Amino acid sequence: MGHPKNIKTVALDGHSLTLDSFVAVARYGAAVELTKEAKAAMARSRALAEKIAGENRVAYGITTGFGDFATVAVPEEMSSRLSTNLILSHCTATGEPYAEEVVRGMMLLRANALCVGVSGVRPVLVELLVQMLNRGVVPVVPQKGSLGASGDLAPLSHMGLVLLGRGEATYQGQVLPGGEAMRRAGLTPLKTLVSKEGLGITNGTCAMTSVGALNLYDTMQAAKLADLVASMSLTALTGQLDAFQERMHTVRGQIGQIQVAKNIRLLTENCEILQNCQGDRVQDAYALRCIPQVHGAVRDALEFVKSKVDIELNAVTDNPLLFSEDEAVISGGNFHGEPMALPFDFLGIACAELASISERRTERMVNAALSNGLTPFLTTVSGVNSGFMIVQYSAASMVSENKVLAHPASVDSIPSSANQEDFVSMGTTAARKAGTIVQNTLSVLALELLTACQAVDIRRRVASHGTGISPVHQAVYQRVRQDVAFYDVDREIWPDVRAVEKLVRSGELLEIAQQKVPELS
Repeated sequence: MGHPKNIKTVALDGHSLTLDSFVAVARYGAAVELTKEAKAAMARSRALAEKIAGENRVAYGITTGFGDFATVAVPEEMSSRLSTNLILSHCTATGEPYAEEVVRGMMLLRANALCVGVSGVRPVLVELLVQMLNRGVVPVVPQKGSLGASGDLAPLSHMGLVLLGRGEATYQGQVLPGGEAMRRAGLTPLKTLVSKEGLGITNGTCAMTSVGALNLYDTMQAAKLADLVASMSLTALTGQLDAFQERMHTVRGQIGQIQVAKNIRLLTENCEILQNCQGDRVQDAYALRCIPQVHGAVRDALEFVKSKVDIELNAVTDNPLLFSEDEAVISGGNFHGEPMALPFDFLGIACAELASISERRTERMVNAALSNGLTPFLTTVSGVNSGFMIVQYSAASMVSENKVLAHPASVDSIPSSANQEDFVSMGTTAARKAGTIVQNTLSVLALELLTACQAVDIRRRVASHGTGISPVHQAVYQRVRQDVAFYDVDREIWPDVRAVEKLVRSGELLEIAQQKVPELS
């Protein structure tokens, strides 16, 4: 499958959004368009909303107040004010703003959900969201303030403010008043929202799903990278390859485990050092021998999370929903974030495991008692030089932080709205902390890669098993060495760390590996 950056246009119909197309719009700026079918469905839904309001039928959020005010009737002539007031009163999020890619993802998900045509909003509202995406107007949305239950109310209200020419937005790198950002982009804000549109904007899991989907994508890349880096550490540590034989994993039958074992075999093929060290030991420590079992379990966890995200990308999550076939208005709880909260907690836990086992491999490479012949802390002259001693400290620090962050958010709940909304998901918190975990994990993998390249050089100097490494490892090693020289004597090491972190996050190393080993998965 191609890279999301190669997708240039995404058509929204409420049913066809994929993780790749989501990332293409949110992160890489792909253009968005609405299908004719989506526009027609929204027009039918809007006509029903207007009919309900005109008949003064009891319908939550159309002719009543919100939350615990559901028992308070609102006359038709005040329904527009009701929807607008919802945005004005609910924009209470605090903290640092989300990255632009997260907010673009929120906008895309909200537009896609409304395209299904059961939310009662005007097509012009969705068209304006799409225009904002295409012209680069990105609302400023603070990160904290969602319970993940009655939708991501506070974050989505900040997004909705800019539709009205209020709030703040980023345009061409500047943070501006919302109305000014729209004006510079050649867009006209809505004068007001009308009945049901306040809920159409704010009810939904779009914030948590945007954060979580981007973090899922990054964790999937981290899992592939972990196989690559681990296989280089395996080489540096003269690992025993019997543990990766296909039949060993086939008899267990775990899909991710089988996949990872195959990757390790492909990545270590034609490696002189590994060919010459087989039989040195009966078996290795778990951090090497159990790479398929641990990395594979993470792969399986990510497949589960992806299956839930794939559904939520095309989910209708506002309330109430309007069904044109029988003019039914049904109040329910599709806005509740529990279907995403549990997977995003699982995402954080799975990603943390990649970092935990990575740090153990780094420790083995720097510890002369465990490294099967490497020098203490990978030094050339020990004592006066500390070498890679503190590289492992930094990895251990982030691994420990991940363990704290991996505590599930979804097991918590706190009642709100006068106990009407009495059980919440905390799904947005789960998604946000998973993001910190994946960034820590990418840094830990970068530290392992930096260490593995140094260890390979030391192993070559020792020359106990030859000097050759696999072709794919040689290509990755050479790319690292373009930016980071061998650590002969102690020097400022932070530029080396920073350079490899940048390289890891760029995706370039995976592209190199894929070119050398197309079967890599």
